[in-house]
Amino acid sequence: MIVTSAVRHVAAGTAALLLGLPVPAATASSVTESSPPAARFIDPARLYRSGTQIQPLPGAPDKPSSVSALSWLVADASTGEVLAARNAHRRLPPASTLKALFAVTALPRVDQELRHTVTESELSGIGEGSSLVGVQAGYTYKVSDLWNGVFLNSGNDAVRVLAAMNGGWKAMARQMQEKADALGARDTRVVSPDGYDAPGQVSSAYDLAVFGRAGLQDPSFVRYSSTRYADFPSGDWSYGIRNTNRLLTGEDGVKRYPGLLGVKNGYTSGAGNTLIAAARRGSRTLVVSVMNPQSGGGLAVYEEARTLLDWGFDAAGRVQPVGSLAPARDKAKEKPKGTVKEAKAAKASNGRSAHESAPKPGQAGPHSGTAPAAGAADVAALAAPGRTVSREALPSRPWGGLPLALVGASLGAAISVWLWRRRSTRRSDEGV
Repeated sequence: MIVTSAVRHVAAGTAALLLGLPVPAATASSVTESSPPAARFIDPARLYRSGTQIQPLPGAPDKPSSVSALSWLVADASTGEVLAARNAHRRLPPASTLKALFAVTALPRVDQELRHTVTESELSGIGEGSSLVGVQAGYTYKVSDLWNGVFLNSGNDAVRVLAAMNGGWKAMARQMQEKADALGARDTRVVSPDGYDAPGQVSSAYDLAVFGRAGLQDPSFVRYSSTRYADFPSGDWSYGIRNTNRLLTGEDGVKRYPGLLGVKNGYTSGAGNTLIAAARRGSRTLVVSVMNPQSGGGLAVYEEARTLLDWGFDAAGRVQPVGSLAPARDKAKEKPKGTVKEAKAAKASNGRSAHESAPKPGQAGPHSGTAPAAGAADVAALAAPGRTVSREALPSRPWGGLPLALVGASLGAAISVWLWRRRSTRRSDEGV
């Protein structure tokens, strides 16, 4: 019975010591969130280099060397990844492709069902030789009709009226510049909102693709830019207008491009022919920009855009991106999912937010020398999946700092004392 009792005492003491030991600290190798897939590095400086930029993978199609434009770009409209480009940031006159920025800026500002009576002053200042849709002073138009005039006929008269409805010509130019800056289009300088040649007015293939991509996110923009024909009112009657984007209409010997969503074409003597085109094939949408082809005549801009679209759809998944159309604020958001949630969880697990960390009257603060004992739930919170916890972060417990060697020595000492007492008891029994 004495032996049994002693064994029970030793076992109980051992259990108490073991239960008093701290929960093993979580380490980076034992409790951590699985690593997200490695992000592909895109050198933002690459698109500022001259010449054609492309990173082919095995099986990629040959680069589109037949394109003669001074500047061009092909990008995935959904992701913003630039698949290939040539002189992407070269600053050139944009002509009426700048109307894409005008639309992105002004479309959300005025109700498209609103009716507006045009005044003489709103039509003043139109540049000589401008393309016109036929807006007349004294006539009343729906805003949607004016937008048809902008997208289909590239009417600078319609742009003038819509700009007047958005604060005036100079205010419109300022709004467009602010929008360009917000979209990360740093090559663009807006002087004339309709794209008419003006000193200092420039853009780039990169920026035009940015405007096209932004427009594709607005259903109204897509509806107007993909409309081939419309009726334009003129008092008590109307007349038909057609979209001047030949890839969309298939006019003038240019074959229609399947899945084309339109966007905007342009021409001035200073800019030459320019074009932003977008097309969808299956689940993929591409946007291309072409500035000033150097050969092939006035319709070459459409054929070169066709070449770039064909190449882009063929190259999908077989080239590494050479840049991104995403503005800086969007790129900052491209972090592994769960980062913000993890930060909030860590903040909650500490029990207080930063502004609550100071002790209240009558409470023990974090440096007061007293702290409430932490239970198993506290430890579980600290060692939750996705958290990496240092030993110092764990709450203190009885025996918390006791090393295993000392525990073993204590157990050995307890057993030695028991054996000594047992031996003394036997000697006493023998002497009786």
